[in-house]
Amino acid sequence: MPDDPVVAAWRGLLIAHSRLVPAVEGDLRAAGQVPLSWYDVLLELNAAPGHRLRMSELGQRAVLSRTRVSRVVDELVAAGLTERQPDETDGRSSFAALTAAGQEALRKAWPVYREAIRRHLGTHLTPEQCRELAALLDLAAGSDIGMPGKGSR
Repeated sequence: MPDDPVVAAWRGLLIAHSRLVPAVEGDLRAAGQVPLSWYDVLLELNAAPGHRLRMSELGQRAVLSRTRVSRVVDELVAAGLTERQPDETDGRSSFAALTAAGQEALRKAWPVYREAIRRHLGTHLTPEQCRELAALLDLAAGSDIGMPGKGSR
């Protein structure tokens, strides 16, 4: 089905993801910053009211699987970047909350992350193409994925 535009778009998305994510991850690692999976969780917590989310909400917002989100939060807790807080209204669930150290790690990683995105994506596309791509991906995802903390990414 090489001439099916939907399949071609899907293939292009998968190839771009498989190349861009490791490149950005490598830049963060080379600069001694938090891993990309940690950055994603920290970013979502930072955007949330009170800098905390129920684990189930975090699992919906982060670009990681729900199982992986739980493991990443455990790693972040061990590093002092987040903490787990009990949910007083529902003993079965808990919150992940951003610590001051987590906010600082996010702040320090942001310039490296931004530059990596610009280098690995922005050098291949014009600003207008980036806007178009963002809009198209929003449509494909069926939600507002343009900003962290909005919709289900």
